[in-house]
Amino acid sequence: MKMRVKRWLALAALLPFLITSAQAQVKIAVIDMRKVFDKYYKTIQASANLQEEKKTIDDDYKELVEKFKKGEDDWKKLLDKTNDQAISADERDKSKQAAEKKLLELKEMEQTIKQFERINTTKMNDKQDRLRDKIVAEIREVINVKAKAGNYSLVIDQGGKSVGGTPIVLFTNGENDLTDSVLAQLNASAPPSISKPADDKKEK
Repeated sequence: MKMRVKRWLALAALLPFLITSAQAQVKIAVIDMRKVFDKYYKTIQASANLQEEKKTIDDDYKELVEKFKKGEDDWKKLLDKTNDQAISADERDKSKQAAEKKLLELKEMEQTIKQFERINTTKMNDKQDRLRDKIVAEIREVINVKAKAGNYSLVIDQGGKSVGGTPIVLFTNGENDLTDSVLAQLNASAPPSISKPADDKKEK
């Protein structure tokens, strides 16, 4: 029993040194990845390019839909003529055949519109994912360099969420925040035509 007490006392005496040693080894930094991502000039460029491309696709889509609506109106007019007793039976028969042909064209156009929408939605989503992954990789590269230079053992995204949707970082005193320094380095090579968000007044 006495031996056990002595061991506990020895461990208690060493505990402050063990804690101090552990604290010295683990140096943690935080970063707001959402802010860095959104204000990185390449994100702004990519977003503008995607919006421009999406507008072109939307315009083409609207043009297809307008052609479909016009064809639908023509088809309805042909249907009306098939029941118009004021014209000859021969004319009504021709209108019926034309209406059947127009209906087939409308079905083909409908499939074309659906395929156009499906292909371009997938295309835009894939392109957006590739651009995001590329930008995130560039941001992480800068973070890694700064983390190594500052001897940080861990860099945590203070805006990150857990599986349950709750914040991962519940408190930070604002020290060792790499957000502004990482953003400044990323935007250092921004072209003059793009305003540098990092030059804005720093958030407190």
